[in-house]
Amino acid sequence: MNLEENIRILMADDDEDDRLFFGQALIDSGIASELTALSDGYKLIAYMQNLVDDRAPDIIFLDLNMPGTDGKFCLREIRRHAIFSHIPIIVLTTSDRTKDVADTFRDGANRYISKLLFYSASVKYFKLLFEYDWRQTLSNPSFDTFHIKESL
Repeated sequence: MNLEENIRILMADDDEDDRLFFGQALIDSGIASELTALSDGYKLIAYMQNLVDDRAPDIIFLDLNMPGTDGKFCLREIRRHAIFSHIPIIVLTTSDRTKDVADTFRDGANRYISKLLFYSASVKYFKLLFEYDWRQTLSNPSFDTFHIKESL
């Protein structure tokens, strides 16, 4: 990772505490980044539709269980547009349902992480996630590496 280049991170989560904690963990990790945090799926879709090409996020963190426009719909909608196909999407959710894992893998997410695991060691996760060549690491995940099931 080029330390001089800020990673543009987009997060959608309806829980304000989760958004605040995510932002603080990102700061504490020392990752050079710009965070845009949105409170629901509708705002995420509107944000993506109004993007200027050079301001697209480098990565998206997506909660599944949001009221109204949920994360599964958002994932499918984002992946429907070829111009966003290169953007890694990390599902960050309380759901550990096998169907949710399988559906999001099929629909093009790059990782699936339980919020409980993530928030228990978020700074470590950020540092591991954004290691050198993180974009390559996240591209084309196998199902075996998709669902993060163990804490660090």
